[in-house]
Amino acid sequence: MILETNLALRADETLLVVTDDATYEVGLLFYTAARTLGRSALLMQMPEGRVSGEEPPAAVAAAMKAADVALCPTAKSITHTNARIAAAQAGTRVVTMPSITMDMLRDGAACADYAQVERITHALTERLTKARTARIEKGGRVLTLDLADRNGVASPGVYREPGASGNFPSGEAYIAPVEKGASGTVLIDGSMVGIGLLPQPLVAHLEQGCLTHIEGGNADGPYADQLSVLFDRPENGTIAELGIGTNECAKLCGIILEDEKIYGTVHVAFGTNTSFGGTTKADCHLDGIVLAPTLYLDDECIIRDGEFQ
Repeated sequence: MILETNLALRADETLLVVTDDATYEVGLLFYTAARTLGRSALLMQMPEGRVSGEEPPAAVAAAMKAADVALCPTAKSITHTNARIAAAQAGTRVVTMPSITMDMLRDGAACADYAQVERITHALTERLTKARTARIEKGGRVLTLDLADRNGVASPGVYREPGASGNFPSGEAYIAPVEKGASGTVLIDGSMVGIGLLPQPLVAHLEQGCLTHIEGGNADGPYADQLSVLFDRPENGTIAELGIGTNECAKLCGIILEDEKIYGTVHVAFGTNTSFGGTTKADCHLDGIVLAPTLYLDDECIIRDGEFQ
């Protein structure tokens, strides 16, 4: 179903499955399914990356550019990499599946009505493109973001046209805020890349678009090791993304691939955003989920306490 419906893989196309040691079982599953359908398919396995946003080996990047469709179930995300950008620019449909598990293919976001996900996602993407400002409120914390002259991006989980790119499972509308235009604090209480489910919230503090500190994530916090990369370079801690989840079947599981798609949530990310309209190339791209947020676009309430308005 995923190969034929979501990837729209045609009989005359070649599928490249890029996987790594940790997600080989999932990669093999898709390779085998493609061969069962009589499609031309290749399976390429690489070592697990160190951090999400790290570039894959050059041979993998070259193979992605040469394929009609590149499906990438990997432990660390390659969504926001130059390799993904170059492949999409060459016309490859690139679908990334960071930290995907077999269980996630059996239930949750992967099993959604993707016609509905697509409709909702495109509607919210238009709203993001038109907006000049955004404001996230949760738990007494307020984060304001400058969205002026930035375009929203749709990740509806359906990829039919040459160069189309995004996650599967999916369902999010997202945007790269102006890099120096985010100030305030945001309560991240769902999950965080590098940590998983959060038993206690993180509070991220930003000034002029850059992280100053994270309560629970600094040197004296319980997640210091997992989040230290955010403070290695200024670029790593720069605001990269505002996203809105649009998949009603997505469930909180501790894996960002699914968590950031949960209907009525928002997420913010730090690090690289050159792959979707920003200017920051960093060593990472780390997302954090805000559950049941209140979100304003240009002072109009879009989500109140997790409910679309």
